[in-house]
Amino acid sequence: MPDLILVSLIEAFIVCYALNFKNIIMKKLLILIFLAFPIIGLQAQDKKAYQLYTGEGIPVIYSEMLKNSQLADIVFFGELHNNPIAHWLQLELTQDLFENKKQDLILSAEMFESDNQLILDEYLNDIIPESRFEAECRLWPNYKTDYKPLVQFAKENGLQFVAANVPRRYANIVSKKGFEILDSLSLEGKSYITPLPIEYDPTVPCYKAMLEMEGMPAHVTENLPKAQAVKDATMAHFINKYFLTGKQIIHFNGAYHSNNHEGTVWYMNQYLPRLNIQVISTVTQEDIYNLEKGNMGLGDYILVVPENMTKTY
Repeated sequence: MPDLILVSLIEAFIVCYALNFKNIIMKKLLILIFLAFPIIGLQAQDKKAYQLYTGEGIPVIYSEMLKNSQLADIVFFGELHNNPIAHWLQLELTQDLFENKKQDLILSAEMFESDNQLILDEYLNDIIPESRFEAECRLWPNYKTDYKPLVQFAKENGLQFVAANVPRRYANIVSKKGFEILDSLSLEGKSYITPLPIEYDPTVPCYKAMLEMEGMPAHVTENLPKAQAVKDATMAHFINKYFLTGKQIIHFNGAYHSNNHEGTVWYMNQYLPRLNIQVISTVTQEDIYNLEKGNMGLGDYILVVPENMTKTY
């Protein structure tokens, strides 16, 4: 359809000049439309790798998101773990925030567990070599492609990096036995999790939804969202531990941990309810030129990536 309209406009343009059309205003209007329409015609051929939206579904450019990110105390960047565009933009945003905050920027991530903070610190401070760090830190399989660039950026610029997540062994036992099993941990074990008892609200939508997901195995119990909650609460606890007025933290996690300002953000608001928290959420859509209704409100900004984007694993 745009091609047919474009042809009609070109024909009208030619006819006007052929008739030595005297209406200068109309002639200028036709020229403007003639120049603008190729952009409309080419849009279908433009293969964009992503599109940013506000939570309300308004398209925005990266510089606008950056400007508001610079004002935030904490930026939660919710990723899809295997999405290369999300990982690329995480690094780009981190680099740009650093230009503004310098040494007052702190990195934090779900992908590093709290009992590995010492190993991470020793590597960042050149006490142990990269080979020992990678051998001992229980890194995710996609570390080298997706998270190593962030760690290297922190190392090169002398930035703190928070190993924020609960050790997975503790999340695992909570999924089987509930929060009560955590009371039996040693003092050292308890130092790697959020303080007990854990505040937990099963009506928070992200936890309630976990028990209502289609295809969930029959043996799943109410302890499943509790395992998610111990991760969220622990990440919020360690983010809070490192946060100081004047500092800025950018925290990387799977989008489910921060969507709708729930999960880790909900717990963060229990610690410091007056913080300026910005949430970026990543989604995939077949059509990235319009934000789907179901993806609205997931974050302050929504990163939309084509569904057929190459995966990192």
